[in-house]
Amino acid sequence: MTAAKKTAAKKTKPASKTASKKTASASKKSSINLSNVNDKTLIIVESPTKAKSLSKMLGTNYIIRSSIGHIRDLPKSRMAVDIENNFKPEYILVKGKAALKNELSELSRHTKKTLLASDPDREGEAIAWHLADLLEIDPHDKCRVRFYEITPNAVKDAVKKPEEIDVRKVDAQQARRILDRLVGYSLSPVLWKKIRFGLSAGRVQSVALALICMREREILSFKPEEYWTIAIGAASKDNKREYMLRAHTLDGKNLFKEGKSLLIKDEAIADKIINEVKKNKITVTAFNVRETFRKAPQPFRTSTLQQEASRRIGFAPRRTMRTAQELFEGITIPGKGTVGLITYMRTDSLRLADDAINSCRDYIKSNLGNKYLPKSGITYSASGRSQDAHEAIRPTDIALSPESIKSSLSADQFKLYDIIWRRTVACQMAPAIVANSTLEARSGSVGLRQLGEVLIFEGYGKIWPLELKGERMENAESGEELIFKSAEKEQKFTRPPARYSEAMLIKTLEEDGVGRPSTYASIVDTLYDRNYVKINEEKRLEPTSLGLTVDDFLRQYFNNANYSSIVDVGFTAEMEKNLDEVEEDRRKWLDVVSEFWKDFSKTVEEAQNAERVKLPEAEPIGEDCANCGKPLVLKNGRFGDFIGCSGYPDCKYTRPILEKAGIKCPKCGETDDGDVVKRRSRSGKVFYGCSKYPNCDYVSWNKPVGEKCPECETDMERKGKMIVCPQCGHKTDG
Repeated sequence: MTAAKKTAAKKTKPASKTASKKTASASKKSSINLSNVNDKTLIIVESPTKAKSLSKMLGTNYIIRSSIGHIRDLPKSRMAVDIENNFKPEYILVKGKAALKNELSELSRHTKKTLLASDPDREGEAIAWHLADLLEIDPHDKCRVRFYEITPNAVKDAVKKPEEIDVRKVDAQQARRILDRLVGYSLSPVLWKKIRFGLSAGRVQSVALALICMREREILSFKPEEYWTIAIGAASKDNKREYMLRAHTLDGKNLFKEGKSLLIKDEAIADKIINEVKKNKITVTAFNVRETFRKAPQPFRTSTLQQEASRRIGFAPRRTMRTAQELFEGITIPGKGTVGLITYMRTDSLRLADDAINSCRDYIKSNLGNKYLPKSGITYSASGRSQDAHEAIRPTDIALSPESIKSSLSADQFKLYDIIWRRTVACQMAPAIVANSTLEARSGSVGLRQLGEVLIFEGYGKIWPLELKGERMENAESGEELIFKSAEKEQKFTRPPARYSEAMLIKTLEEDGVGRPSTYASIVDTLYDRNYVKINEEKRLEPTSLGLTVDDFLRQYFNNANYSSIVDVGFTAEMEKNLDEVEEDRRKWLDVVSEFWKDFSKTVEEAQNAERVKLPEAEPIGEDCANCGKPLVLKNGRFGDFIGCSGYPDCKYTRPILEKAGIKCPKCGETDDGDVVKRRSRSGKVFYGCSKYPNCDYVSWNKPVGEKCPECETDMERKGKMIVCPQCGHKTDG
């Protein structure tokens, strides 16, 4: 008899007086109303918000409860993995969830059926498995439902077709959990002993830190090289057409590679090229126009949503996923009730359901016209390890345009829903057509070139913004002579590679096969929390001295060509592949964990014998703490440098470093001598305020430039590469 049948038998068996007393006592303690529940179905989800949404959709025949995430996990106080006993994990109830477990057990015993509806990914599958074990439900019974979108029809269809728990996904999640525990709880004590107490290392976290530190070392060792660019102004003989040509070749040799000059290394060579052009005719040798099609962008998966949300609306990955969770779990829309606005947001799939494609096509045809509609729907598929059971991230109802429901959404919800909706519609639209023009000219031994770009048909750009790199250029005839107008030379220096932004780090990890959709948002947050990285004014990730020290240590001892290479991208990507093979039933989770531990444990032993690493001492600022009298020192944290007490943790005095922007306060600078200083909000976002605060309340998210707007006399501000008036919108190049 299965566990589920045993449970059913318990329900039909007459209760003894003793049993009745126990039930009454349990009900009283947990305040559960067990009357009239015998003919109902219990559905357990992860989130209280999702529980509310489902309650409104399914009605009174269902009791919806939330496990509030994991109900059982490894304890935080110890390793809790029995290495000698086949790495058996020791799971315990999550602290504070005993009453919840009792309530769910009571309801499960008395209701007709229990369905486990945690999220449809590995983590959700593991939560369902733990619940099944606690509630004495056979995981091979049809007790598992998966909601890929929270809409009435999708929810009701899923509830009608429960499935078994996917134990392969559970095994893959358990292997990941055990591997992470082995790494974290073996390495952390080593770091405490050899560097500083309170540090930690992680299987994916350490790879992310290694990438950031590797880039920083490239920047520190970079030696800039001088080069010059030359622009030649020219015009047709009738002066009706003007061109700005770039010196492109010299004596047949290409001057540039990847946009940087190779041969114009000093001003003397630049002058020689300009003189060559001045004394010779400029003759057009070729003018070509080529039409190119720009295909519609792919629909969003987790990583690309995080990248575009960062680029277009300034959301950090954590903020993106928090907002996407809200959109998925359900928003109350007047006239429609509570509805999940997007499909499940942790996915690496690019697949769209046929109904979704057809809905997009109907919208395009009705609202934009046939010229924007391809002959047939466009299908997408992801390469590599995509889990195709999910769809890409899309709106559940294309008819709900962002503007039509804006009043029901918070500001963050509207911004994120807007880019998801637009991207989904755009992915089913006709390609844009762009004309790329190239003008080639020669003047003596100097080859000249200008590139132009013209939009012929906007296609998907009607919905999703197109980014054109070139400018419109007038046609020219091969063989015609152009009149020399001007010559401009500019000295430049090669630049080091850019530091990672949060979005670019996630993109790199994904491309290298490190991490999964469910882990991307937490990776950088962990590095912040450990004080291994900080975010600078350019919103780029910069390692702290502590981060560099930890990475150096891990690189020295845990970068071998074996199963202990936890800072190696290739090794960690291979481990992700192994976990996927567990899910695909091609490998056993125990084999994956055993192979890793065999070499990793030896490397841990070697690292324990290493010499202690001396951290750089905090730099005193020459001032004592006002609270305890100990020296104040310069420290760094998640959001940059600050001043703190050397007596920490006994004394927690801190204060920000007021970095002057170099201009007087626009509000009080003339009367009270206030300076504009850079500050940070509680979330770490840079803003600008007055040094005389709180006496002066001037504040701006954009850096003031100390200039007045020529149109309205308002103080101008820098926004990206432009200088903008916040009052009238007047813009000038920065």
